[in-house]
Amino acid sequence: MSEEQTNSGAGDGASNLLMIVVGAHLRAEVADRPLAYRLRERIHAWLEKHAAGLNVPLSPVVCTDVWYLNQEALQQRPTLSLGGPGINALSRYYFQKLPASITGNEQVVIQLDPEMTDLRVCVWGMNHEQTVVALEQFVHDHLDSFLRAVVTQVEPQDE
Repeated sequence: MSEEQTNSGAGDGASNLLMIVVGAHLRAEVADRPLAYRLRERIHAWLEKHAAGLNVPLSPVVCTDVWYLNQEALQQRPTLSLGGPGINALSRYYFQKLPASITGNEQVVIQLDPEMTDLRVCVWGMNHEQTVVALEQFVHDHLDSFLRAVVTQVEPQDE
């Protein structure tokens, strides 16, 4: 993302963004943002590994729920929300809206569309340690299929 896009909003380059959203809460900044950066690095590694077969540029970007929810263009992009609904407003919204919920031992929540037609995902746990477990489970079980769906999606035509 260029400096101009960063300073002025989503900009024209929003069509290649993969959003990783954390809460704008001190606990989220301390605990979830480092996880989001690790996830971004995993995505970069996946993109590098599959670069030869990709026709779509993809840029994973970490931002806060406040920024994301106030930028309509970003809300149209594939999105991973990280952190619980108590500290991430987007996770609170997704908790009510996402079509599928996968939970493990009632401490870990991964919400996603198993068909990967809805490219919104919400990952969190009842505490930080469980959020780490949830993210590891998402990466192991779903990241590859999610990224394959993201890079093969058909972009809407501008009218």
